[in-house]
Amino acid sequence: MSEIKNDFDCATTMRAGRYWMPFTANRYVNTQGNARVLAAAEGAYYTMGDGHRVFDSLSGLWCTPLGHGNPRIAQALYDQATSLDFAPSFQLANPGAVRLAERIANMAPAGLEHVFFANSGSEAVDTALKIAIGFHKLRGEGGRFRLIGRERGYHGVGLGGMSVGGIVPNRKMFATVMVPGVDHIRHPYDHARMAFSKGQPQCGAEMADDLERLVALHDASTIAAVIVEPVQGSTGVLVPPVGYLQRLREICTKHGILLIFDEVITGFGRMGENFAAQRFGVRPDMITFAKAVTNGIVPMGGVIVTPEIYNTFMTGPENAIEFAHGYTYSGHPLAAAVANVVLDIMEEDNLLSRVRALEPVLEEAIHALRDLPHVHDLRNIGLTAAIDLKPRDGKPGARGLEVFEQGVQHGLLLRVTGDTISFGPPFISTPEQLRDMGASLGRIIAALA
Repeated sequence: MSEIKNDFDCATTMRAGRYWMPFTANRYVNTQGNARVLAAAEGAYYTMGDGHRVFDSLSGLWCTPLGHGNPRIAQALYDQATSLDFAPSFQLANPGAVRLAERIANMAPAGLEHVFFANSGSEAVDTALKIAIGFHKLRGEGGRFRLIGRERGYHGVGLGGMSVGGIVPNRKMFATVMVPGVDHIRHPYDHARMAFSKGQPQCGAEMADDLERLVALHDASTIAAVIVEPVQGSTGVLVPPVGYLQRLREICTKHGILLIFDEVITGFGRMGENFAAQRFGVRPDMITFAKAVTNGIVPMGGVIVTPEIYNTFMTGPENAIEFAHGYTYSGHPLAAAVANVVLDIMEEDNLLSRVRALEPVLEEAIHALRDLPHVHDLRNIGLTAAIDLKPRDGKPGARGLEVFEQGVQHGLLLRVTGDTISFGPPFISTPEQLRDMGASLGRIIAALA
């Protein structure tokens, strides 16, 4: 295939560093030119700037489960842009956002009924944290100011989300501006007992009791909320042990602490259910979402809360603003229009069932790599999986980078963080595509120096 022709020379502009890319080794990537340019996309594949196709093994960034170039989504976007392209959300509503809130509330676990829209996972998390603090203050428990996250957790890059997050490189530069009163429980991964697990590890539920340690240290009366990802995604698909999330729920309920599930990655089908809370049978007090709700086409995020939380804010004079928080683009008409069509497609094409059918295919494809050199661990659940590679002596991340580069050359766009490869393929993937992905990756790993 011939090289994609751009309106300008991407390689030259990239070398000049005009585009400062997020979460990127810019000085390295800027030397790669069109080999690091995504020029087109269709179905489960991207086309690179040099003309060859790569399988999208992570659905963009966990956000395009319907694949790319869906004509129904494009038409919905066009129709909305030519009828109501923008509507302010302060003191006003638009039909698409109202309809979407109703649909999401109906999809959520029973008892989560009210939706506040944001524009990203980071904004959704910061919104949820503010709701938690405000909820306790309105109930006369203003002393509950502490927020508890989890080691290796990722909750976006807002100051609140970064503070409760537990990924060290994301935190160390900004320690001086972190939210005060934040602490972290340990993560629920124990390689010695859980290596090469398929689905939920059978041991480890007791690790949730680490929350009791923080309750004893800080006193429950100072703790507002605990926020966790049901499955820790960005750190490399850490799957909760059987009973772990149930135990967290019990401890939070016992001490009057709100439990927030960050479902920015797991929401809208990734676990074979609308939300991971339903897959694991645990109802949090709030769920944050983003990414897949619009198939990544238009940014959107949000928070789903219980009636107890919502009604606690609905007090005072009727003409008073109950929650002094929001964004210019909350409930944006374009985002809402796309989200409504995305949910239509998921329902009409029965994609939750498709995810459940593909789960064992992905599991088999990934665990078939167990005995390859350099493979340290494999794990999976839903339509997600991860591979930990043994790092090279004195060169952490070097082996992962080599796998990434070889993947692009051999038709795979992989998500590699350090020496961990994460997978979250599109729901529209075929079993053959997942098997081919695993086989191609196996050949790449086997050929590593």
